[in-house]
Amino acid sequence: MPMVEDRRAERRAAPEPARSPSGDRPAYSPAEGHHLAENLVHFGRVLRTAGLPVSTDRLLLAAQALQAGGLASRADFKATLATCLVDRPEHRPLFEQTFHVFWRDPDLLGRIMALLLPQAQGRAATPPPPENRRLGEALFPAPAKPQPPRTEQLDIDARLDLSDRERLQQRDFDTMTAAEWAAARRVLAGLQPRLAQRLTRRHEAAPRGRIDWRATLRAEARRELAAPPRERPRRSPAPLVLLADISGSMGRYSRVLLHLAQGLLNPGPGLRERPVVEAFVFGTRLTRITRQLKARDPDAALAAVSAAVPDWAGGTRISASLHAFNRDWARRMPAGATVLLVTDGLERGADDDPGCACLAFEAERLRLSCRELIWLNPLLRYTAFQPRAAGVQALLPEVSRHLPVHDLDSVERLLASLAPGR
Repeated sequence: MPMVEDRRAERRAAPEPARSPSGDRPAYSPAEGHHLAENLVHFGRVLRTAGLPVSTDRLLLAAQALQAGGLASRADFKATLATCLVDRPEHRPLFEQTFHVFWRDPDLLGRIMALLLPQAQGRAATPPPPENRRLGEALFPAPAKPQPPRTEQLDIDARLDLSDRERLQQRDFDTMTAAEWAAARRVLAGLQPRLAQRLTRRHEAAPRGRIDWRATLRAEARRELAAPPRERPRRSPAPLVLLADISGSMGRYSRVLLHLAQGLLNPGPGLRERPVVEAFVFGTRLTRITRQLKARDPDAALAAVSAAVPDWAGGTRISASLHAFNRDWARRMPAGATVLLVTDGLERGADDDPGCACLAFEAERLRLSCRELIWLNPLLRYTAFQPRAAGVQALLPEVSRHLPVHDLDSVERLLASLAPGR
Protein backbone atom coordinates (compact mmCIF):
# COMPACT_ATOMS: atom_id res chain seq x y z
CA MET A 1 0.00 0.00 0.00
CA PRO A 2 2.74 2.58 0.72
CA MET A 3 4.16 1.92 -2.75
CA VAL A 4 0.79 2.55 -4.42
CA GLU A 5 0.33 5.79 -2.48
CA ASP A 6 3.83 6.96 -3.58
CA ARG A 7 2.96 6.39 -7.27
CA ARG A 8 -0.30 8.32 -6.90
CA ALA A 9 1.60 11.20 -5.33
CA GLU A 10 4.12 11.23 -8.20
CA ARG A 11 1.30 11.36 -10.77
CA ARG A 12 -0.34 14.25 -8.92
CA ALA A 13 2.97 16.12 -8.77
CA ALA A 14 3.81 15.58 -12.48
CA PRO A 15 2.96 18.61 -14.66
CA GLU A 16 0.14 18.21 -17.14
CA PRO A 17 1.31 18.38 -20.80
CA ALA A 18 0.60 21.63 -22.60
CA ARG A 19 -2.35 21.64 -24.95
CA SER A 20 -2.97 23.34 -28.26
CA PRO A 21 -5.23 26.42 -28.42
CA SER A 22 -8.17 24.20 -29.38
CA GLY A 23 -7.56 21.96 -26.36
CA ASP A 24 -7.74 18.78 -28.44
CA ARG A 25 -4.26 17.33 -27.91
CA PRO A 26 -0.87 18.21 -26.41
CA ALA A 27 1.10 20.90 -28.24
CA TYR A 28 4.31 18.88 -28.15
CA SER A 29 4.96 15.27 -27.29
CA PRO A 30 8.54 13.94 -27.27
CA ALA A 31 7.25 10.49 -28.12
CA GLU A 32 5.81 11.83 -31.38
CA GLY A 33 8.79 14.00 -32.35
CA HIS A 34 10.08 11.38 -34.79
CA HIS A 35 7.04 11.92 -37.06
CA LEU A 36 8.28 15.37 -38.01
CA ALA A 37 11.70 13.97 -38.93
CA GLU A 38 10.14 11.19 -41.03
CA ASN A 39 7.92 13.63 -42.93
CA LEU A 40 10.83 16.03 -43.40
CA VAL A 41 12.98 13.23 -44.87
CA HIS A 42 10.10 12.24 -47.16
CA PHE A 43 9.71 15.87 -48.22
CA GLY A 44 13.42 16.03 -49.04
CA ARG A 45 13.17 12.86 -51.14
CA VAL A 46 10.30 14.34 -53.13
CA LEU A 47 12.27 17.54 -53.76
CA ARG A 48 15.32 15.53 -54.83
CA THR A 49 13.23 13.38 -57.20
CA ALA A 50 11.63 16.49 -58.69
CA GLY A 51 15.07 17.93 -59.51
CA LEU A 52 16.19 20.03 -56.53
CA PRO A 53 19.68 19.31 -55.09
CA VAL A 54 18.63 18.66 -51.47
CA SER A 55 21.40 16.99 -49.47
CA THR A 56 21.22 15.31 -46.07
CA ASP A 57 23.00 18.15 -44.27
CA ARG A 58 20.31 20.58 -45.43
CA LEU A 59 17.60 18.32 -44.02
CA LEU A 60 19.44 18.16 -40.70
CA LEU A 61 19.74 21.94 -40.71
CA ALA A 62 16.01 22.27 -41.39
CA ALA A 63 15.17 19.91 -38.50
CA GLN A 64 17.36 21.91 -36.12
CA ALA A 65 15.86 25.19 -37.29
CA LEU A 66 12.30 23.90 -36.79
CA GLN A 67 13.09 22.76 -33.25
CA ALA A 68 15.02 25.90 -32.28
CA GLY A 69 12.74 28.54 -33.82
CA GLY A 70 9.51 29.75 -32.28
CA LEU A 71 7.12 29.12 -35.22
CA ALA A 72 3.71 30.71 -35.06
CA SER A 73 2.19 30.24 -38.51
CA ARG A 74 2.29 28.18 -41.69
CA ALA A 75 4.15 31.01 -43.40
CA ASP A 76 6.99 30.76 -40.84
CA PHE A 77 7.09 27.00 -41.26
CA LYS A 78 7.36 27.41 -45.03
CA ALA A 79 9.94 30.20 -44.80
CA THR A 80 12.14 28.10 -42.49
CA LEU A 81 12.12 25.15 -44.88
CA ALA A 82 12.78 27.42 -47.88
CA THR A 83 15.72 29.08 -46.13
CA CYS A 84 17.35 25.75 -45.33
CA LEU A 85 16.55 23.80 -48.50
CA VAL A 86 16.61 26.37 -51.35
CA ASP A 87 19.77 28.21 -52.37
CA ARG A 88 19.01 29.34 -55.94
CA PRO A 89 16.20 31.64 -57.12
CA GLU A 90 15.20 29.37 -60.01
CA HIS A 91 14.50 26.54 -57.53
CA ARG A 92 11.93 28.57 -55.59
CA PRO A 93 8.88 27.96 -57.90
CA LEU A 94 9.33 24.18 -57.72
CA PHE A 95 9.74 24.35 -53.93
CA GLU A 96 6.53 26.42 -53.68
CA GLN A 97 4.58 23.83 -55.67
CA THR A 98 6.04 20.89 -53.73
CA PHE A 99 5.33 22.51 -50.37
CA HIS A 100 1.73 23.26 -51.35
CA VAL A 101 1.05 19.69 -52.49
CA PHE A 102 3.01 17.85 -49.78
CA TRP A 103 1.83 19.80 -46.72
CA ARG A 104 -1.76 20.47 -47.78
CA ASP A 105 -3.25 17.50 -45.86
CA PRO A 106 -5.04 19.31 -43.02
CA ASP A 107 -4.78 16.36 -40.61
CA LEU A 108 -1.07 15.83 -41.24
CA LEU A 109 -0.33 19.55 -41.10
CA GLY A 110 -2.31 19.84 -37.89
CA ARG A 111 -0.32 17.08 -36.24
CA ILE A 112 3.00 18.65 -37.26
CA MET A 113 1.90 22.10 -36.13
CA ALA A 114 0.77 20.55 -32.85
CA LEU A 115 4.30 19.26 -32.34
CA LEU A 116 6.05 22.59 -32.69
CA LEU A 117 3.47 25.37 -32.96
CA PRO A 118 1.45 25.66 -29.77
CA GLN A 119 0.27 29.15 -30.78
CA ALA A 120 -0.56 28.47 -34.43
CA GLN A 121 -3.13 30.84 -35.89
CA GLY A 122 -5.37 30.11 -38.86
CA ARG A 123 -5.09 32.17 -42.04
CA ALA A 124 -6.92 32.47 -45.32
CA ALA A 125 -6.16 29.85 -47.95
CA THR A 126 -3.87 30.93 -50.78
CA PRO A 127 -4.49 29.93 -54.41
CA PRO A 128 -2.62 26.78 -55.45
CA PRO A 129 0.49 27.16 -57.63
CA PRO A 130 0.40 25.99 -61.27
CA GLU A 131 0.53 22.31 -62.12
CA ASN A 132 3.92 20.66 -62.60
CA ARG A 133 4.21 17.25 -64.27
CA ARG A 134 7.64 16.45 -62.84
CA LEU A 135 6.33 17.15 -59.34
CA GLY A 136 3.38 14.84 -59.98
CA GLU A 137 5.71 12.04 -61.06
CA ALA A 138 7.88 12.60 -57.96
CA LEU A 139 4.92 12.52 -55.55
CA PHE A 140 2.95 9.75 -57.24
CA PRO A 141 5.35 7.49 -59.16
CA ALA A 142 3.78 5.01 -61.51
CA PRO A 143 3.66 1.47 -60.07
CA ALA A 144 6.14 -0.94 -61.54
CA LYS A 145 4.64 -3.19 -64.17
CA PRO A 146 4.92 -6.93 -63.49
CA GLN A 147 7.58 -8.57 -65.62
CA PRO A 148 6.24 -11.18 -68.07
CA PRO A 149 7.61 -14.71 -67.83
CA ARG A 150 10.80 -15.35 -69.77
CA THR A 151 9.68 -17.22 -72.88
CA GLU A 152 10.59 -17.39 -76.52
CA GLN A 153 8.12 -14.58 -77.23
CA LEU A 154 10.51 -11.99 -75.74
CA ASP A 155 12.54 -11.81 -78.95
CA ILE A 156 9.45 -10.74 -80.89
CA ASP A 157 8.59 -8.12 -78.26
CA ALA A 158 12.13 -6.65 -78.48
CA ARG A 159 11.82 -6.27 -82.23
CA LEU A 160 8.47 -4.57 -81.82
CA ASP A 161 9.98 -2.11 -79.30
CA LEU A 162 12.78 -1.30 -81.73
CA SER A 163 10.32 -0.67 -84.55
CA ASP A 164 8.29 1.57 -82.25
CA ARG A 165 11.39 3.64 -81.55
CA GLU A 166 12.13 3.85 -85.26
CA ARG A 167 8.59 5.01 -85.98
CA LEU A 168 8.87 7.59 -83.21
CA GLN A 169 12.08 8.94 -84.77
CA GLN A 170 10.23 9.60 -88.03
CA ARG A 171 6.84 10.62 -86.64
CA ASP A 172 5.84 14.18 -87.47
CA PHE A 173 5.66 16.41 -84.38
CA ASP A 174 2.32 17.82 -85.49
CA THR A 175 0.66 14.38 -85.66
CA MET A 176 2.06 12.88 -82.44
CA THR A 177 -0.29 11.66 -79.74
CA ALA A 178 0.14 12.75 -76.13
CA ALA A 179 2.06 9.57 -75.26
CA GLU A 180 4.34 9.91 -78.31
CA TRP A 181 4.98 13.57 -77.51
CA ALA A 182 5.95 12.64 -73.94
CA ALA A 183 8.37 10.02 -75.29
CA ALA A 184 9.78 12.52 -77.78
CA ARG A 185 10.36 15.01 -74.96
CA ARG A 186 12.36 12.40 -73.06
CA VAL A 187 14.49 11.83 -76.17
CA LEU A 188 15.02 15.59 -76.55
CA ALA A 189 16.05 15.87 -72.89
CA GLY A 190 18.73 13.22 -73.47
CA LEU A 191 20.31 14.99 -76.44
CA GLN A 192 23.61 16.74 -75.74
CA PRO A 193 24.27 19.23 -78.56
CA ARG A 194 27.90 20.01 -79.38
CA LEU A 195 28.18 23.52 -80.75
CA ALA A 196 30.95 24.80 -82.96
CA GLN A 197 33.92 26.27 -81.11
CA ARG A 198 35.37 29.74 -81.64
CA LEU A 199 38.66 31.29 -80.55
CA THR A 200 38.45 33.91 -77.81
CA ARG A 201 40.86 36.63 -76.70
CA ARG A 202 41.63 34.78 -73.46
CA HIS A 203 44.23 32.06 -73.04
CA GLU A 204 44.51 28.84 -71.05
CA ALA A 205 47.38 26.63 -69.90
CA ALA A 206 48.55 24.11 -72.48
CA PRO A 207 51.50 21.70 -72.95
CA ARG A 208 52.45 23.50 -76.17
CA GLY A 209 52.07 27.03 -77.41
CA ARG A 210 53.51 30.42 -76.65
CA ILE A 211 55.20 31.20 -73.33
CA ASP A 212 52.88 32.36 -70.56
CA TRP A 213 54.91 35.29 -69.23
CA ARG A 214 52.71 35.95 -66.21
CA ALA A 215 52.89 32.36 -65.02
CA THR A 216 56.63 32.37 -65.75
CA LEU A 217 57.22 35.43 -63.56
CA ARG A 218 55.12 33.98 -60.72
CA ALA A 219 57.05 30.69 -60.86
CA GLU A 220 60.35 32.59 -60.94
CA ALA A 221 59.35 34.58 -57.85
CA ARG A 222 58.64 31.32 -56.01
CA ARG A 223 61.88 29.82 -57.35
CA GLU A 224 59.89 26.91 -58.82
CA LEU A 225 60.68 27.46 -62.49
CA ALA A 226 61.75 24.25 -64.21
CA ALA A 227 60.43 25.03 -67.68
CA PRO A 228 58.51 28.09 -68.88
CA PRO A 229 54.72 27.50 -68.79
CA ARG A 230 52.88 27.54 -72.09
CA GLU A 231 49.44 28.81 -73.07
CA ARG A 232 47.10 28.76 -76.04
CA PRO A 233 43.95 30.69 -77.05
CA ARG A 234 40.86 29.48 -75.25
CA ARG A 235 37.95 28.13 -77.25
CA SER A 236 34.32 28.58 -76.28
CA PRO A 237 31.02 27.43 -77.82
CA ALA A 238 29.79 29.72 -80.57
CA PRO A 239 26.76 31.80 -79.51
CA LEU A 240 23.37 30.58 -80.68
CA VAL A 241 20.31 32.75 -81.37
CA LEU A 242 16.88 31.16 -81.84
CA LEU A 243 14.12 33.03 -83.69
CA ALA A 244 11.02 30.80 -83.56
CA ASP A 245 7.71 31.38 -85.31
CA ILE A 246 4.81 30.58 -82.92
CA SER A 247 1.90 31.07 -85.32
CA GLY A 248 -0.90 28.51 -85.45
CA SER A 249 0.83 26.22 -87.97
CA MET A 250 4.27 26.44 -86.30
CA GLY A 251 3.46 26.06 -82.60
CA ARG A 252 4.42 22.39 -82.15
CA TYR A 253 7.63 22.63 -84.22
CA SER A 254 8.81 25.77 -82.42
CA ARG A 255 8.11 24.15 -79.05
CA VAL A 256 10.64 21.43 -79.91
CA LEU A 257 13.36 24.03 -80.52
CA LEU A 258 12.40 25.79 -77.28
CA HIS A 259 13.01 22.51 -75.42
CA LEU A 260 16.47 22.34 -76.99
CA ALA A 261 17.20 25.97 -76.07
CA GLN A 262 16.10 25.30 -72.48
CA GLY A 263 18.50 22.36 -72.31
CA LEU A 264 21.38 24.49 -73.63
CA LEU A 265 20.65 27.22 -71.08
CA ASN A 266 20.79 24.58 -68.31
CA PRO A 267 23.75 22.37 -69.29
CA GLY A 268 24.68 19.26 -67.38
CA PRO A 269 27.74 18.92 -65.14
CA GLY A 270 29.82 17.50 -68.00
CA LEU A 271 30.05 20.84 -69.84
CA ARG A 272 32.88 23.05 -68.71
CA GLU A 273 31.39 26.26 -70.03
CA ARG A 274 27.78 27.28 -70.56
CA PRO A 275 27.08 28.32 -74.16
CA VAL A 276 25.63 31.75 -74.88
CA VAL A 277 22.04 31.19 -76.05
CA GLU A 278 19.41 33.83 -76.81
CA ALA A 279 15.82 32.86 -77.62
CA PHE A 280 13.07 34.93 -79.25
CA VAL A 281 9.59 34.02 -80.45
CA PHE A 282 7.44 35.95 -82.88
CA GLY A 283 3.92 35.84 -84.22
CA THR A 284 2.51 39.30 -84.69
CA ARG A 285 5.30 40.76 -82.50
CA LEU A 286 8.78 39.86 -81.23
CA THR A 287 9.25 38.64 -77.63
CA ARG A 288 12.52 37.76 -75.89
CA ILE A 289 12.13 34.62 -73.72
CA THR A 290 15.71 33.88 -72.64
CA ARG A 291 15.00 34.70 -69.00
CA GLN A 292 11.97 32.38 -68.91
CA LEU A 293 13.92 29.48 -70.44
CA LYS A 294 16.62 29.68 -67.76
CA ALA A 295 14.34 27.83 -65.33
CA ARG A 296 15.77 24.38 -64.68
CA ASP A 297 12.37 22.68 -64.82
CA PRO A 298 11.32 22.33 -68.51
CA ASP A 299 7.62 22.36 -67.60
CA ALA A 300 7.98 25.54 -65.56
CA ALA A 301 10.08 27.15 -68.31
CA LEU A 302 7.55 26.46 -71.07
CA ALA A 303 4.68 27.55 -68.82
CA ALA A 304 6.48 30.84 -68.16
CA VAL A 305 7.01 31.31 -71.90
CA SER A 306 3.32 30.73 -72.61
CA ALA A 307 2.36 33.25 -69.94
CA ALA A 308 4.81 35.87 -71.26
CA VAL A 309 3.82 35.60 -74.94
CA PRO A 310 0.40 37.13 -75.74
CA ASP A 311 0.33 36.19 -79.45
CA TRP A 312 0.93 32.42 -79.23
CA ALA A 313 -0.81 30.50 -82.05
CA GLY A 314 -1.88 33.73 -83.75
CA GLY A 315 -0.95 35.33 -87.05
CA THR A 316 2.49 35.79 -88.61
CA ARG A 317 4.36 38.98 -89.42
CA ILE A 318 7.87 37.87 -90.28
CA SER A 319 9.16 41.13 -91.76
CA ALA A 320 7.94 43.25 -88.82
CA SER A 321 9.46 40.79 -86.32
CA LEU A 322 12.83 40.67 -88.11
CA HIS A 323 12.79 44.47 -88.30
CA ALA A 324 12.25 44.65 -84.52
CA PHE A 325 15.10 42.20 -83.94
CA ASN A 326 17.52 44.07 -86.25
CA ARG A 327 16.62 47.39 -84.67
CA ASP A 328 16.61 46.45 -80.97
CA TRP A 329 18.67 43.28 -80.49
CA ALA A 330 21.06 42.56 -83.37
CA ARG A 331 23.82 44.83 -82.04
CA ARG A 332 23.44 43.41 -78.53
CA MET A 333 24.04 39.84 -79.68
CA PRO A 334 27.57 38.43 -79.24
CA ALA A 335 29.77 38.46 -82.30
CA GLY A 336 29.93 35.33 -84.43
CA ALA A 337 26.49 34.03 -83.46
CA THR A 338 24.65 31.34 -85.39
CA VAL A 339 20.99 32.26 -85.96
CA LEU A 340 18.32 29.55 -86.25
CA LEU A 341 15.23 30.95 -87.98
CA VAL A 342 12.30 28.58 -87.42
CA THR A 343 9.41 29.48 -89.73
CA ASP A 344 7.51 28.24 -92.76
CA GLY A 345 8.09 31.55 -94.58
CA LEU A 346 4.38 32.17 -95.15
CA GLU A 347 4.15 35.90 -94.45
CA ARG A 348 0.64 37.26 -93.89
CA GLY A 349 -0.41 39.09 -97.05
CA ALA A 350 2.94 38.36 -98.70
CA ASP A 351 1.54 36.89 -101.90
CA ASP A 352 -0.65 39.87 -102.78
CA ASP A 353 1.53 42.66 -101.36
CA PRO A 354 4.94 43.74 -102.75
CA GLY A 355 6.06 44.26 -99.16
CA CYS A 356 8.19 41.13 -99.44
CA ALA A 357 10.95 43.42 -100.62
CA CYS A 358 10.95 44.64 -97.01
CA LEU A 359 11.27 41.01 -95.81
CA ALA A 360 14.24 40.45 -98.14
CA PHE A 361 15.88 43.62 -96.82
CA GLU A 362 15.44 42.59 -93.18
CA ALA A 363 16.70 39.08 -93.91
CA GLU A 364 19.81 40.55 -95.54
CA ARG A 365 20.45 42.75 -92.50
CA LEU A 366 20.09 39.69 -90.27
CA ARG A 367 22.52 37.67 -92.40
CA LEU A 368 25.16 40.40 -92.30
CA SER A 369 24.98 40.66 -88.50
CA CYS A 370 25.57 36.95 -87.74
CA ARG A 371 28.06 34.19 -88.48
CA GLU A 372 25.54 31.91 -90.17
CA LEU A 373 21.79 32.11 -90.82
CA ILE A 374 20.10 28.69 -90.87
CA TRP A 375 16.47 28.42 -91.90
CA LEU A 376 14.55 25.53 -90.33
CA ASN A 377 11.39 24.94 -92.34
CA PRO A 378 8.92 22.14 -91.49
CA LEU A 379 7.42 22.39 -94.99
CA LEU A 380 10.49 20.60 -96.33
CA ARG A 381 8.99 17.36 -95.03
CA TYR A 382 6.93 17.31 -98.22
CA THR A 383 8.81 15.94 -101.22
CA ALA A 384 6.71 18.08 -103.56
CA PHE A 385 7.59 21.33 -101.78
CA GLN A 386 8.26 24.21 -104.18
CA PRO A 387 9.42 27.72 -103.12
CA ARG A 388 6.51 29.49 -104.77
CA ALA A 389 5.34 31.68 -101.87
CA ALA A 390 6.68 35.24 -102.01
CA GLY A 391 7.94 35.05 -98.43
CA VAL A 392 9.90 31.87 -99.16
CA GLN A 393 11.43 33.43 -102.27
CA ALA A 394 12.45 36.50 -100.26
CA LEU A 395 14.19 34.45 -97.54
CA LEU A 396 15.95 31.78 -99.62
CA PRO A 397 18.76 33.95 -101.12
CA GLU A 398 19.82 35.19 -97.66
CA VAL A 399 20.12 31.94 -95.71
CA SER A 400 23.19 29.74 -95.50
CA ARG A 401 21.27 26.48 -95.18
CA HIS A 402 17.63 25.48 -95.61
CA LEU A 403 16.90 22.43 -93.44
CA PRO A 404 13.76 20.50 -92.36
CA VAL A 405 12.66 20.30 -88.73
CA HIS A 406 9.60 18.08 -88.33
CA ASP A 407 10.73 14.90 -86.53
CA LEU A 408 13.44 13.60 -84.20
CA ASP A 409 15.65 12.49 -87.09
CA SER A 410 15.72 16.00 -88.56
CA VAL A 411 16.51 17.49 -85.14
CA GLU A 412 19.43 15.09 -84.66
CA ARG A 413 20.77 15.93 -88.14
CA LEU A 414 20.54 19.63 -87.25
CA LEU A 415 22.53 19.12 -84.05
CA ALA A 416 25.13 17.11 -85.96
CA SER A 417 25.50 19.96 -88.45
CA LEU A 418 26.15 22.41 -85.59
CA ALA A 419 28.92 20.26 -84.09
CA PRO A 420 32.57 21.25 -84.64
CA GLY A 421 34.34 19.65 -87.56
CA ARG A 422 31.18 19.11 -89.60
